[in-house]
Amino acid sequence: MSSGAIPVNNARRAYMGETLMRNRIAAWMVLGLVLAGRAAGAAPAGNAPAVVSHIQVLSDKIEDVSSLEAWRQAFIKPGMTERQKAIAIWTSVVKFRHQEAAPLEYLDHEDQVYDPIKAFNVYGYGICSGTSACLEALARYAGLEARGWAITGHSVPEIKIDGHWSMLDASLINYFQKADGGIAGVAEIAQDVADWYAAHPDFRGNKGKLAGFMRHGGWKKGPAALAGAMGYDQNGWQAAATHGWNDSMVEYGSAQKNFLYDYSSAVGYEVNVQLRRGEVLTRNWSNKGLQINAPGGAVPGVLTCSTGAADEQLRYAAQWGDLAPGRIGNGTLEYRVPLDDPEFLGAALGATNVGSGAGSPKLHLVDATGSGTLVLRMPSSYVYLTGHITLQAVIGNAGRIAVGFSDNNGLDWKEIAAITAAGEQHLDLTPLVRRRYDYRLKFTLHGKGTGLDALVIRHDIQHSQRPLPALALGANTITFGAGAQEGTITAQAATDPRNKDKNLYLTDLHPQIDGPLGLTPFPRPRADGGSITFPIQTPGDMMRLRVGAAYRARDTRDMWLVAASFDEGKTYVPLGKLEGPCQGMGRYFIFDKVPPGIRAARVRFTGIERNTCVLFDERIAADYAEPHGGFAPVKVTYVWDENGTARQDVHMARQPHETYMINCAAKPLMKSIAVELAP
Repeated sequence: MSSGAIPVNNARRAYMGETLMRNRIAAWMVLGLVLAGRAAGAAPAGNAPAVVSHIQVLSDKIEDVSSLEAWRQAFIKPGMTERQKAIAIWTSVVKFRHQEAAPLEYLDHEDQVYDPIKAFNVYGYGICSGTSACLEALARYAGLEARGWAITGHSVPEIKIDGHWSMLDASLINYFQKADGGIAGVAEIAQDVADWYAAHPDFRGNKGKLAGFMRHGGWKKGPAALAGAMGYDQNGWQAAATHGWNDSMVEYGSAQKNFLYDYSSAVGYEVNVQLRRGEVLTRNWSNKGLQINAPGGAVPGVLTCSTGAADEQLRYAAQWGDLAPGRIGNGTLEYRVPLDDPEFLGAALGATNVGSGAGSPKLHLVDATGSGTLVLRMPSSYVYLTGHITLQAVIGNAGRIAVGFSDNNGLDWKEIAAITAAGEQHLDLTPLVRRRYDYRLKFTLHGKGTGLDALVIRHDIQHSQRPLPALALGANTITFGAGAQEGTITAQAATDPRNKDKNLYLTDLHPQIDGPLGLTPFPRPRADGGSITFPIQTPGDMMRLRVGAAYRARDTRDMWLVAASFDEGKTYVPLGKLEGPCQGMGRYFIFDKVPPGIRAARVRFTGIERNTCVLFDERIAADYAEPHGGFAPVKVTYVWDENGTARQDVHMARQPHETYMINCAAKPLMKSIAVELAP
């Protein structure tokens, strides 16, 4: 067992040799089953890999924040002091997360997105509590202590530096340096503000008067702690000009109202771009007005903001290395399933009694006396906003095609269409896939002559423009990589019953409850204990389990014991403890000693309560070796403008790791980057 400090990428590399051998053996075994019409899973007809995983395109101008380990390599350098680490953590959050109306996924216990890697890559914005959660999670991953504060109208984090709690606000982009070189904590700041108000009582509660005082450097004559600020301009405005010194005077000015409140998160999200033949991921440095909160929710101002514009919120972003023209991106993920190529079956999650070829129907029954099924999994590193299926149905005599949908890893299925008429059909998946990152489709064919001649699955996705591999004026070094050929099955759901209809809810994961453990409003044991156990199953051999959790354990005796079973619950291996005393905390465990050949596990949280013990959020990620994964050439297409002239670069990456150059004669305006398997 290992903690979050273990380099995940090293663990992946250690398994690669064994994984490739397993893949070869499994491919031949399953291929025989498919040809016999008895396959529980699918296999490719030839030697080409069915899926390529961990496809990544990096620019030397933008840091890699695709995973916790990638983030650490980008920002935390060997030999750094605690202060240097803390400033680097703060800097990374400032760079990749902007203060704005929160994106609401309704998975975390406070509805927002608290995982820093997800926040950086999928959204790039959020309110102060979410920013605090990101900074706290990264600090803990880097080995530092962190905690959160709720102050008047604001939320801020602290990191312990050389034994002293120091406040670093990445939301409003500020921290307060003391005369001795240290960084002030919340209690110190609040005391200085209180002392200043005692000497200047006519300013208390008068925000307009405070605003007048702060101009032309006046703020430097205020409380000593604020005078050492690293975030105000000459007139007292903070970086985005949405808040100023006068707001800080209000936020820290009621010390009796300040209280510790940890914005804990269940981390573990990673970017893993996986592609099959016929699949194209396009990420745009623009949007068409789509965002996670619509319809009806708060519209973030950065939906239309321009980076560097003097009169807009993102005026500061270019100074922090932001090369994107905006912040919210709308991309697309489209899968034109190559039904006429038998090798596509290797990319399927399951194929029973179905064949593929150039005739009509292209996808057809092998044995027409029985039914046949095709199961496709649709994982995405970016959140789905819309979903649509276009298919060309061929219907035999008394035949039909049933379309099933599952968004809980195949634990439950619902029929969403029963097609009995031939021709083109359109299915709207948007109400089903919105806010999801993974789902499955099942096509069940009935009747001789029934099948499919075409199948296209298309989505709009949301992603942040900020971490995309942008180009700059001059020479740009582009690094292409296809890493470990692994996928991930994730078990994560809302724990608050109020969010049952907004995303997956806890019970959708089919947990087993033992002992006196209640679920409302969050999982909580009683003095006698109690446990909740989640099943998780992978399509290939499981390589590791990664478990993130956010919890409360007020007493030193309050705790959750986290364990995993790989033998259907007969025995359990400890993964770690969620210990107190704390009002809120986040922990992350990586277990990379999964027995060979395992494809199913159970993860158990056993609670022990003496005061208050609550499981706010859980995230279980099971990384597995793709049964038919491997490397195939990848086509990378950049599109941008130079002085109004359209430019494009198309590169065929024929090796798993390549470096190449793109030169820009003028400052580029980035448009899009698309990746797909080469024809």
